[in-house]
Amino acid sequence: MRPHKTLRGHIHYTSSKPGREGVERGREFFTITVHGDGRRTLRAHCEIDDEPNVLRDVTLTKNRHWDTTDAFVRLSLGDEQQGSSWFYFGDDGADCEGWTQERGRFSEHEAYDERPAIFGTHPIQGDAWHLAVIDRSDGPKVHTFDRFLMTSLDHRGATGPSLVWHHPGMVIEYVGEETITVGAGTFDALHFCYGERGSGAQGSNETNEHPPYEVWVTADDEFVLLKAQVSGYMMTQYELMSLEVHEQDD
Repeated sequence: MRPHKTLRGHIHYTSSKPGREGVERGREFFTITVHGDGRRTLRAHCEIDDEPNVLRDVTLTKNRHWDTTDAFVRLSLGDEQQGSSWFYFGDDGADCEGWTQERGRFSEHEAYDERPAIFGTHPIQGDAWHLAVIDRSDGPKVHTFDRFLMTSLDHRGATGPSLVWHHPGMVIEYVGEETITVGAGTFDALHFCYGERGSGAQGSNETNEHPPYEVWVTADDEFVLLKAQVSGYMMTQYELMSLEVHEQDD
């Protein structure tokens, strides 16, 4: 008997910069476990080839309400150990026990009045999971989020990992329902955009201004990343190339 559902996938990272269109620049392999009580855990291995190359291993658990309960992140930058940290989210604050090249061994606590809607750990599949908190009952609409926590403000997630606040005002637009075809097949999808869709904003890692980031996820309440594209200075694309689904046994 298997009381949980398992999903396994592979996401392909490619460049859309002039002269590098379609060139592979990274990859992500993930496993999702969905338990009978609605808890779910993402295990993601992420590789970014652009120098200095990034290797990231993430384990992230959400409860049935999509609140983060705990996480672990190990980060390598330029083929050197950058850090590793464990995170716990309670009702009144988040805790981190970690070690990084910059800070050494540390413990930290960030208090809050209510759980942040998002905890950014930087897998592309993790970005897809954030969209589960969007209320789609009113149809296509722009949503503005208060501050939330991340492991790194770097757009590649190449610092930390530790607890850092992202400033208020992030915009996520729910665009609507579509049917799309990717390497893994044809799916009913939900289309979202982080930032102002079609704005032409270039963005900057130095100022923490992210260019528009369009994301398509499965419409089956699992929020599996199907494809994504980032414009501006990043000019990159992501596509689900394979997906295995193993349903729970009765």
